[in-house]
Amino acid sequence: MTKPTAIIIGGGSGIGADSAKKLAELGYNISVMSSSGKGEALGKSLGGLGFTGSNMSIDDLTTFINLSIDRFKRIDVLVNCTGHGPKGPIMEISDDEWHTGMDCYLTNVIRAVRLVLPTMQAQKSGSIVNISTFAAFEPDPDFPTSAVFRASLATFTKLFSTKYASEGIRMNNILPGFVDSLPETQTRVDRIPAGRYAKVRELTECVAFMASSASSYVTGQNLRVDGGLTASV
Repeated sequence: MTKPTAIIIGGGSGIGADSAKKLAELGYNISVMSSSGKGEALGKSLGGLGFTGSNMSIDDLTTFINLSIDRFKRIDVLVNCTGHGPKGPIMEISDDEWHTGMDCYLTNVIRAVRLVLPTMQAQKSGSIVNISTFAAFEPDPDFPTSAVFRASLATFTKLFSTKYASEGIRMNNILPGFVDSLPETQTRVDRIPAGRYAKVRELTECVAFMASSASSYVTGQNLRVDGGLTASV
């Protein structure tokens, strides 16, 4: 039986890196890209492919995805996990910084999806999982560009999933709150009904679920994994 293949973009650390490890544990071939070089080392250590490049570079994305297809001949799962975009008081963010935020949180996903789509269409299957943020629906002034463009990502996800569900291709977003891969502050802990940051593995268990056939009837959704941080329903 052919092993499934998972591509993780932005897999050098945190949720992206642990997603690669979790999916490898489940028997996936793994391809990992990150700008730091850590993703390249991780992919190779998992017996798969590693590549150093930026998810904001169409040339890097194209090269990485083509290398993955050449090696594994299929793409069953794409995990998009971005870095951190510009921050600051909302009216002090420059035009260039807004454009950087859009590339960091929205167009990088659109570009990667455009590149994997023909392979998934040929297979008549595929699951795309985007790591988003709780702030997509409850904007937080600490994360202005993330909130704005990940709200747009939710709209793109719904439009995409509606178009391609009949071809067996799904897209969902996972919306973390505060995760223990980042420094903890008491002020943020006090906001979380669960009383703690999420463990990275709690997020990647959700990635694995969304990647698998166990969620085969789930598409176009935004799954909050935030310990009750957000209040809207």
